[in-house]
Amino acid sequence: MGSHSAHNMEYNSEKSDLIIPEYGRNVQMLIRHARNIESNEMRQAFIERVIDLMHQMHPQNRNIEDYRSKLWKHVFRIAEYELDVMPPNGEIPTPETDIKKPEPVSYPASNAAYRHYGNNVQILIDKALKMEEGPKKDGFVSVIGGYMKMAYKTWNKEHYISDEIIKQDLLNMSDGKLSVADNVSLDGLSNANRKKRRDNDNDRDRDHRGRNDRRDNRGRNDRRDHRGGRNDRRDHRGGRGRR
Repeated sequence: MGSHSAHNMEYNSEKSDLIIPEYGRNVQMLIRHARNIESNEMRQAFIERVIDLMHQMHPQNRNIEDYRSKLWKHVFRIAEYELDVMPPNGEIPTPETDIKKPEPVSYPASNAAYRHYGNNVQILIDKALKMEEGPKKDGFVSVIGGYMKMAYKTWNKEHYISDEIIKQDLLNMSDGKLSVADNVSLDGLSNANRKKRRDNDNDRDRDHRGRNDRRDNRGRNDRRDHRGGRNDRRDHRGGRGRR
């Protein structure tokens, strides 16, 4: 009992939480120790050595641009921003500057109501706006309308959408510059996809039937060969009897 009580055992649950677990507890202890070094020069040199150690722990990141700057940010975060040292870029990280704000989604505010068509539609519209007037542009605009209808059906399969609504949306998204004639149907792409699926299904059925026919033909030939072999053996036995 006495020998066990002499040991001062410390469990992980009793230790301070790891700020960045990928570097381990020893690196965190070194960084926290640096806060107590009185000499500015020694403290700076000590942290730079710790940075080198952290760099060696993840050699796969050596070629990543600005990775060393990232390590300095991690050091300050582990030190809870209570560390008097200077990074090479001269910018001391703070809790406010260290928090990365998500980049705003680049989507035109004017077309926010048409997001269900997808961002590719806007790219196609921008391309059509740069085309010269003529049959080629008219055909391309009709393809855009067909794509929009197909995209809408994918987004909302249960809701019927008419060509008129798609054409009006296309007109609005292009600021009134692109329109599809009233007599042009926008179901071309959907019909083409359905026909392609039917053709693929028919090809698979033909291949399946063809394989079955070949198997049946091989089976019939095998049976004929088997019967022919039996007849030959009978003829051979009969010939011997006649001798």
